[in-house]
Amino acid sequence: EVQLVESGGGLVQAGGSLRLSCALSGFTFDDYAIGWFRQAPGKEREGISCINNPDGSTYHADSVRGRFTIASDNAKNTVSLQMNSLKPEDTAVYYCAATLEPMIIAATMDPDDYDYWGQGTQVTVSS
Repeated sequence: EVQLVESGGGLVQAGGSLRLSCALSGFTFDDYAIGWFRQAPGKEREGISCINNPDGSTYHADSVRGRFTIASDNAKNTVSLQMNSLKPEDTAVYYCAATLEPMIIAATMDPDDYDYWGQGTQVTVSS
């Protein structure tokens, strides 16, 4: 059974940091690209970062580039998202997702291209 489980969300003040983790099981980790998405109340789901496990290439959306960093630990089958300099507008439910699509597709961050999803973890940034 394919499972993605996010952890690490919480409440933080603006300017602070959080590290999200996505634990993956039930499939061949090295074959997939893993993406992080977020969804704020009343807004569409936004793709913010992805990593292609076959070659380690990464993508970060403009909204988080320079503040967020995605990384993969193949030995532990986990993908992390280090979030620094957090802003109130980063408040959302954060999801990790997996796709077999090549990086050129995965990096477009279209949720429809991702096959497996976690349940989400809440991140709240207070001003």
